[in-house]
Amino acid sequence: MAAKFLLVIPARYASTRLPGKPLVKIAGIEMIRRVADIAACICRHNETCNYVVATDDQRIQTFCQSAEIPVMMTAESCRSGTERCRDVVQHHPSRPDFVVNLQGDNPLCPPWVIQQLLDACQAEQADVYTPCIRLNWEEYDRLVESKRSTPFSGTTVLVDHAGYAMAFSKNIIPAVRKPAKARELCPLSPVRRHVGLYAYTTDALQTYFSLPESPYEPGCIEGLEQMRFLFNGLRIKMVETDYRGRKSTAGVDSPEDVQRVEAILREYGEFDLS
Repeated sequence: MAAKFLLVIPARYASTRLPGKPLVKIAGIEMIRRVADIAACICRHNETCNYVVATDDQRIQTFCQSAEIPVMMTAESCRSGTERCRDVVQHHPSRPDFVVNLQGDNPLCPPWVIQQLLDACQAEQADVYTPCIRLNWEEYDRLVESKRSTPFSGTTVLVDHAGYAMAFSKNIIPAVRKPAKARELCPLSPVRRHVGLYAYTTDALQTYFSLPESPYEPGCIEGLEQMRFLFNGLRIKMVETDYRGRKSTAGVDSPEDVQRVEAILREYGEFDLS
């Protein structure tokens, strides 16, 4: 029997650098609509898959309802996208095998990356599944440049020999101490950029909230909640993927990020969501 997937799109209205960002228009289309359109495309191609926007803000709920986007209100006490996912699962009429946390501020997440994640869930043994992209040197240079304006936008990851995560960081890891020499030795950079997309087994998602917090989670340090899984010995399978020649970018956290996404859309066009 095919696994059952639920794509949850957490959408938080408050944002320090970009207030109301789920409803901010990117090339004329609200960001939350862009992400929902990608989720809808995946569900059309996977009959055991459904999606829903998870929010605690009436403005986002009203917009989704007017756009005929499935939406559920979650508790105001939810502090993260992961908590919103659990809240949705607890109130959803059916229990999925896997819950996919599709970040509502990543309008350039390619649909084929989500599909590869769903495929990995059914082929690999892990508690959590999440994609990463091995950056070429041009992509590495762009990541370095983007961190000059938004230093904590974008996450990188170290993996072991079997493709399981060892550590995540808002800094660029591994450090490239001698870039010129590294470029001579390696055709690709050693840096893998984490794509902000997670699939959890439903059991792992429930277990997460009974685990001790890691010392890397507070916002004053890394602010990365996925480190709790690693800190407590759960396995995160990294699904290596690529952007098929398109430029990549991190999530949208600032007006500059909006401009960056719009520039990519002008250069490469919209995704084919047929």
